[in-house]
Amino acid sequence: MDRLVCGDVGFGKTEVALRAAAAVALSGRQVAVAAPTTVLARQHVETFKRRFSGTGIGVAHLSRLVTPAEARAVKQGLESGDIGIVIGTQALAGKDIAFDRLGLVIIDEEQKFGAALKAKLRALCDEGHLLTLTATPIPRTLQSAMIGVQDVSLIASPPARRRPIRTFLAPFDAASLRTALLREKRRDGQSFIVAPRIVDIAPLADKLADLAPELSVRVAHGGLPPDAADAVMVGFADGDGDVLL
Repeated sequence: MDRLVCGDVGFGKTEVALRAAAAVALSGRQVAVAAPTTVLARQHVETFKRRFSGTGIGVAHLSRLVTPAEARAVKQGLESGDIGIVIGTQALAGKDIAFDRLGLVIIDEEQKFGAALKAKLRALCDEGHLLTLTATPIPRTLQSAMIGVQDVSLIASPPARRRPIRTFLAPFDAASLRTALLREKRRDGQSFIVAPRIVDIAPLADKLADLAPELSVRVAHGGLPPDAADAVMVGFADGDGDVLL
């Protein structure tokens, strides 16, 4: 199989990946799942571990978030076949990665991978299956699907009971911002606030502290060291903080 699955955010692409991985892993072959960011890879690890608990299939994580000792153990487990599913970033395409019986490679959000890296990931499954997931395929990928180089499946319908996204466009209003943030806090949710430039973040953080002092704000941007940005993003995904600015 060499199949491209296109579907909007929240339409069920990850569910397709989970079931494809189950079909392969439960038949005794290995699965590699590539994600473009450490945060997404970590979220997938938690989801896969939860879904595969009790099956006896080992799910491992390979990215810069794991320690060197953990990475060595994962690589040994992949080579010996003890690990059935590995989820990681571009580290999966490393020269020191070897699989015992790889049967499926899943590339999530393929539009965020470079062509050279995708070629290395494809090369991992010369004798296996390739499943590519995206909401916005790049022109090259879309062209290969349209001319028949890849098979393509479209997920055009949202899952049942999925609530529609409500979008409001309005001038900046401090009272409305406070109301929205506190409403999300009351339902045990989290909020994102996106600033157009890094220099705008500090003044906005001060404004948020005045508007809603009861909320904890975490800050992440491209000017932070990678490890610091990862720590903030991963912590926020784990529930640390009410607002990510």
